Amino acid sequence: MAFTLTQFGEIENQIMVATKAWVRGLLLFVFLFPQWGAGGYLFAHPMPSSMVVLNIHEKHISGEVLLPLSELQSAIGMSVSDHSERLVERLGDSLRRYLVKHIRPKSFEGMPWKVTVGEMQLLESNDPIVGMYKELVVQFDMVPPSGYDLRNFFFDYDVILHQVASHKALIHVKQDWAQGLVREDTLTQQIGVIEWDVVNNKLNPFLVSLQQGSRWKGFTNMVHLGIDHIAEGTDHLLFVLTLLFPAMLVVSEGRWRKSLELKASLLNLLKIITAFTVGHSLTLLIGALQWLHFPAKPIEVLIAITILVSAFHALKPIYPKREVIIAGLFGLVHGLAFAETLTNLDLSTTQMVLSILGFNVGIELMQLTLLAVAFPLLFLLAKTSFYGPIRTAGAVMMMLLALAWMVERIQESPNFVTEWLARL
Repeated sequence: MAFTLTQFGEIENQIMVATKAWVRGLLLFVFLFPQWGAGGYLFAHPMPSSMVVLNIHEKHISGEVLLPLSELQSAIGMSVSDHSERLVERLGDSLRRYLVKHIRPKSFEGMPWKVTVGEMQLLESNDPIVGMYKELVVQFDMVPPSGYDLRNFFFDYDVILHQVASHKALIHVKQDWAQGLVREDTLTQQIGVIEWDVVNNKLNPFLVSLQQGSRWKGFTNMVHLGIDHIAEGTDHLLFVLTLLFPAMLVVSEGRWRKSLELKASLLNLLKIITAFTVGHSLTLLIGALQWLHFPAKPIEVLIAITILVSAFHALKPIYPKREVIIAGLFGLVHGLAFAETLTNLDLSTTQMVLSILGFNVGIELMQLTLLAVAFPLLFLLAKTSFYGPIRTAGAVMMMLLALAWMVERIQESPNFVTEWLARL
């Protein structure tokens, strides 16, 4: 069948139109359904929509709202997107009043909750698909009336939605201690979407109904968090391993010489590990309860120093017969680093006590596992002539790694050694 140039041109145009429509449809699908195939967990923030992220505490709910400025401008009639310079300073109070008016949680009996809007921050990014994108991130807090269940309530929310019927608000939960959801690196869980009921032409309050959870579930999750913290913390693992190197040896004439018998080696190791445990348990408690606060960067540098000193001691005894005291002091430093994991969770007293206990149990389980695997091997090697070179090589490697960690943490930039270790 022959086509004229005109007919061919028309067919080409139709193909181009159909292709563009298909691409637009695909992009719309990606924006509107970013959680598709992810079991309800967040993979990307669909930029035309708002997102509400909730943190479930024992007596209140905190969170943040992410609002696209282009949609917000359409809803409130103020040029928040076209003129976003110093937005929070110029319009912060007006925006807070607007948000309090349109965030209205209430109990099933209709009792209103107290809503407080906190800090605001303007974020700007340049997306390769939609171009320049601006959104306002707002912190907020919701407190139910005394005696009401905060895990079951109506979330009467219509920010932007009261004027822009095509808008959507995605509701996510980021932290819920009773359900074991506390990790910073965990993807938030989407629990629903607030959107207009186009059939009945109305916006229904969103029903929040969360599983009750339990203190036991929160506790066991903290045990797993402690295990993961040590398993993923290469520096802590290597420090414990470094303590093992000289634990079954005795000092003679300023050098590591004869190996101890099994009973004496186990007793020596038990003293050292107990001292380290007492030390890090004490500062974990003090730091997690925020009785004292120490900057994270110096603590991380000090941890690298403890590895360096312990490795040098494994190579050549520098504090013989004082290993127990030094292990306890080094434990104080490591406990401050452990506490950083718990300080930002905003837990109640009961939850914090259980979290400290569970987290510490997880740390100890992981340390005991490492000792159970490494000690028998090192004890047997200590009875051979090969242990000297092995201990020397291990100590030198630990020192090099400790120096690399020190440089990385002081400069706040990875180097080729730490990058290699991360890949390994």
